[in-house]
Amino acid sequence: MNNIKKNFKKLDVKEYAGARTQKMKIFIGWDSKEDIAYQVARHSILKRTNSDVEIIPIRQHELRSAGIYTRPLDKKASTEFSLTRFAVPTLCDFKGWAVFCDCDFLWLCDIKEIFDMADKKYAVMCVQHDYKPTEEIKMDGQHQFAYPRKNWSSMVLWNCDHPQTKILTKDAMNHQKPSWLHRFEWLKDDEIGAIPYQYNYLEGWYKTNDAKVVHYTRGGPWFEDTYIPEDIGLKSWHDLDYAKEWKTEELSYLKTLLTTYNYESINRRLPESKGGIHPEYIENNERFWKYKK
Repeated sequence: MNNIKKNFKKLDVKEYAGARTQKMKIFIGWDSKEDIAYQVARHSILKRTNSDVEIIPIRQHELRSAGIYTRPLDKKASTEFSLTRFAVPTLCDFKGWAVFCDCDFLWLCDIKEIFDMADKKYAVMCVQHDYKPTEEIKMDGQHQFAYPRKNWSSMVLWNCDHPQTKILTKDAMNHQKPSWLHRFEWLKDDEIGAIPYQYNYLEGWYKTNDAKVVHYTRGGPWFEDTYIPEDIGLKSWHDLDYAKEWKTEELSYLKTLLTTYNYESINRRLPESKGGIHPEYIENNERFWKYKK
């Protein structure tokens, strides 16, 4: 979304939150190392819904530039949005409902199904996993940390109007312990609603093959030939459950993207006389044909 950075810089959160009140607001964590994961997650949402949605990437550098996120860098954080996800109520001006999900998601259902579960008695709703990973190392060589309510915050339906949600101020997000945030410790148990596990199906953990929303929490097919920790037990990232579905979605995204390039956009960075070609077109075209069968 092109204007989100502009709104962040102005700190005009009220204007931003109220600009499109009829849209379903969806926030996706963005990481500079996994842009393709974000793009495919976004594409999978848009492809399967007829609802009026607004998808906003949560980019840490934009929140820092706006003065919304001021925490020191967290060495234990496996992604750039590990804690910035808790800015969602602030970005919504504590009004309405919004969904957050990590970038390593693949949506196989209409996201409206999540919004249809909204129950105003809850401050948040999420899949309440009993997730106890055995791997010590996960994606991109990051350490796997186990803690109570792990992955509950990886996909959240936020009730930004709820009185208890208002406890999660910008100051709280920037100063409370990460455990306090990820475990929703400002909430009572009966203020956290449950969503069926199929809507945050942890790849490698659940074995029922009935995912509506896949979460590649161990690592994703986009890592391609990068290092795979031995205790994950895979020869290739393409051996993950639902890897084929992700690659199919990536091809769909790239095909859609490539068809949006016209003569002007392809050549806009250099004059035609100098053979100017849009670098993004070259990169995505090569990626598309690499995986197209």
